[in-house]
Amino acid sequence: MDKTYHLAIDLGATSGRSILATFDGEKVEMDELTRFHYPMLPVSGHLFWNLPLIYQEVLKALKVAASRVQEAGATLSTIGIDTWGCDVAYFYADGSLAGLPYCYRDTHTEGAVDAYTANVPRREVYARTGIQFMDFNTLFQLDTLRRNGAKVIDNADLILWMPDAVAYMLTGNAVTEYTVASTSQMLNPATGDLDEVLLESIGLPRSKFGPMVQPGVTIGTLTPQIQEASGLGAVPVIAVAGHDTASAVIGVPTPDPNYAYLSCGTWSLLGIESPEAIINDKSFGYNFTNEGGIDGTTRFLKNICGLWIFERVRAELGLQDADISQLAASCNDSTCDTLINPDDPAFANPKSMVEAIKVYCAAHGLATPESTADYVRVIYRSLAHRVAEMLGTLRELHPGAIDRLHVIGGGSRNSHLMKMIAAETGIPVVAGPAECTALGNVLVQLRGCGRAESLARMRDIAVNSTETITYKP
Repeated sequence: MDKTYHLAIDLGATSGRSILATFDGEKVEMDELTRFHYPMLPVSGHLFWNLPLIYQEVLKALKVAASRVQEAGATLSTIGIDTWGCDVAYFYADGSLAGLPYCYRDTHTEGAVDAYTANVPRREVYARTGIQFMDFNTLFQLDTLRRNGAKVIDNADLILWMPDAVAYMLTGNAVTEYTVASTSQMLNPATGDLDEVLLESIGLPRSKFGPMVQPGVTIGTLTPQIQEASGLGAVPVIAVAGHDTASAVIGVPTPDPNYAYLSCGTWSLLGIESPEAIINDKSFGYNFTNEGGIDGTTRFLKNICGLWIFERVRAELGLQDADISQLAASCNDSTCDTLINPDDPAFANPKSMVEAIKVYCAAHGLATPESTADYVRVIYRSLAHRVAEMLGTLRELHPGAIDRLHVIGGGSRNSHLMKMIAAETGIPVVAGPAECTALGNVLVQLRGCGRAESLARMRDIAVNSTETITYKP
């Protein structure tokens, strides 16, 4: 069988990458083409995403991909785009930007859940969506803009989640992809569409958003302008699982369903795949979420802090260029047994993460980290402890067997953190692949062009295409 070539654009909350994948009928091989950063853009007291910069980097990736496949004497079969959830972009009917996307870390949504639920009860919102309450969920972002008198939500003709926004700029076709829309707390899993009652509560018509599509659908082909700019032909852009965690879960190399997953990056997301949404008093009380997956599955999960605290402390201590593995190993030189709650609001986006940890420790009567090794040990142990704590809650809410924890994403490379998680959870930790999101992105592209018909087949390809390391407790 001839090889086919597929381009995965994977945009995370701090950086993006483009990966050229080849598929030989049994396994996927991936080659990173470009990697780029897009810091939050401070303007007029708010934090935005520099969407033109992100788009420019995507165009660069298309050009590099065009060169690579031409060198191989081949053509690019498909393109897929995944991003983080919740944030949206605004467009006029002519396709031009109506405003920059607000960043979910902007402080304007502090207290947004309480402000919204003063008018619409929490239980009603959860019953309609099954989504955990977080101030930056799209519903609360849009309600905040409405309350603050922002003109952009009324002036814009289209409101698109980030992967759909990039696809719109490439193809001219507007869609709402199911998995990323499910992060918004606006999608009703019972109807499979945006909830009309919630839309009415923030004064927005359904027509402001693209039609709902499922993973594997072709959004459109590159516009003639983009074909000329990139050197590619009329390549189809596939609606992959647009939310990066949804793509990552599709790429989990698992032979059976008796597992939980931890997508470990800037954020950590701990959950299971469920055949249906789990919406009840207990899941409401624990603030667990039901996000869309492929083939009608639900990603029943909890957002918990990932490596965000570590990344911030590393930057403050001037260790951005330090070798991660050596930094991780330094925790063996510390005996500081302090445990912090990584999900405490104090660590959401403080001016100084080091100072936030010091203040937290003082307020809770804990020993304050002093050395770099202390900070690394405290952060890693606290993350592992939090994972174990939430895994216990997950078992309480879901009666199925959880025999192992699959850790995917960049954090899976950190052997010291993986050992700590195995010790805290008491079950085997299967680490890898680090680029699981890109793999899941490609697997859905394969479905879109008829080369991976079922989820079981996609998982077989994932197993064939990856290597993992198992850490026993």
